Amino acid sequence: MRFDLHIHSNYSSDSGLSVDDIIRRAVEKGLDGIAICDHNTVTGSYHARKRVRELDLPLIVLPGSEVSTTAGHLIVLGIRDNIPPGLTPQETIGIVRQKGGVVIAAHPFKVGSIGNIEGLDVDAVETFNSRCIFGENKKARMMAVELGKPQVGGSDSHMLGTIGFGYTEIDAQPDEASVLNAIRNGKTRPGGRIVPIYVVILQLMRGIFRRLRTDIERFFIMLRQY
Repeated sequence: MRFDLHIHSNYSSDSGLSVDDIIRRAVEKGLDGIAICDHNTVTGSYHARKRVRELDLPLIVLPGSEVSTTAGHLIVLGIRDNIPPGLTPQETIGIVRQKGGVVIAAHPFKVGSIGNIEGLDVDAVETFNSRCIFGENKKARMMAVELGKPQVGGSDSHMLGTIGFGYTEIDAQPDEASVLNAIRNGKTRPGGRIVPIYVVILQLMRGIFRRLRTDIERFFIMLRQY
C-alpha cells in the first residue's frame, strides 16, 4: 500500500487545506492511506477519520500529529491524544511509548530540526520529504542506514497540489494496527519527487501571511476587550 505520512490541514497555523479537500485529493492520487500530522494537535486527523467514514472513501487515515520538542519535530502516529509541545525528545518519546504509538524523526536535517538521532528511541526516520530541496533527504537516509532505522516518506504538504509527492510503500494489511507494526518492523520503502523551489517559497510566504493575519486578528480582539 502507498501512504503519504506527512500532510498538514488547516488545523496547522501554516496550512489552509480543509480536511475534505485532503482526503478527496488523496483518493484521486490513488493513495491507500494518509497521516494528517498537524502541529501539536490530532484534531485534523480525528476529523479526517470521521469524514472518511461518512463519505465512505477507500482511504486509511492514521491518527497523527507533528510534535514540537525542544530539539525539533517528531511525527507521532497511532495516538488519539495531544502531546504537549516544548518537552525534550526523550520526554515526548516516553509519553508515546506509554500510549503505544509510533515515533518518526521528521525531516531531521532541515534547519531547526532534530538532527542526529543516535541514542533516541525513534521507530523510523523520514528519509524522503518532498520539501527538502537541499540534500537533507540524503543525509537522513545515510543516518537511517547507519543506525539501522526503518525509513518512511511523506510530502509535508501544506498545499493541495503536492499531496502524494512524498510517500511510503508499506507491506501491511489494510488496517491501522498492521500499518503501524509494519513501520516499526521496517516493512517500508520511501519514495517520491521533490517539489519545485518556487512551491516551497510560495508555501513559506503563505504561512507567514497566515500567521500575520492571525496575530492582527488577536490584536484587535485584545483592543475590543479593553
